[in-house]
Amino acid sequence: MPVQYVIEEWDFRDVTLKMRPPVFIPRPETEELVELVLGDLESRSWVGADTQQTCLEVGCGSGAISLSLLRSRPQLQVLAVDQSRDAVELTAENAGRLGLEDRLQVHHLDVMKAGETLLSLCGSVSALVSNPPYLFSEDMNSLEPEISRFEDHGALDGGEDGLNTIKQILILAPQILINHGRVYLEVEPRHPARIQAWVEANVGGLCYVETRRDISGRS
Repeated sequence: MPVQYVIEEWDFRDVTLKMRPPVFIPRPETEELVELVLGDLESRSWVGADTQQTCLEVGCGSGAISLSLLRSRPQLQVLAVDQSRDAVELTAENAGRLGLEDRLQVHHLDVMKAGETLLSLCGSVSALVSNPPYLFSEDMNSLEPEISRFEDHGALDGGEDGLNTIKQILILAPQILINHGRVYLEVEPRHPARIQAWVEANVGGLCYVETRRDISGRS
C-alpha cells in the first residue's frame, strides 16, 4: 500500500492533506502546475484589474490543486468537481481541515456525462485547471502494483489515446472561460502536439499557447 495511505496524510506545497484509498495521490510534478497557475493569476495581465478571480478544477481528487490555490490566493473562489464520490468527500474534508470551505464549492459530477450541468454550475471563470486521467488505456497494464491495486483507475485511464477527458474539457472551455481566460492541463508526453492539432481543428475560440516540461523532464 502506498505510504500516503498508510500514514493517512501527505504534504502538497503548503498544505497537508488527509489521504485515503482509492483517491488519487497528488504527485510532486503537479505542484509545478499550481505554481504556473498562481503566477498567471498574480500577473492578472490577461484577466483585467477589476475582474473577480475564479477557478474551475476538473478532477479534484484529494483537493490538492484547488486547496493550494486557495491557500495562496485569499480572494480566489474555486469550483471543484470529480466523478468519484470518494474524491469529492475527501476534498470537502480537507477544505474543512484547512479552513478554506467558504471559498470552495465541490460537486460530484462526471464531466464526460454532465457537461451541461457543469456549465450551469460554474458561470464564467478566469482559469480552468486539471490533472485529468491521461494514461493510454494500453498502459494501464504496466502500472506499478501499488498504483494499480489501490488508486482509482478512473483518475488514471484516459481512454485509447489518453485524451477522452481532455477533449471534453477543451470542448467546454470556451463556454466557461472569461475573455482571455486560460486552461491548464497536466498531460502525457505524447500529448502536446496531438492536443494542439486537435484544438486547432475542432475547438473555436480556444488557442493553444505553450507546453512546459515538469521537473522530471516530461511535457
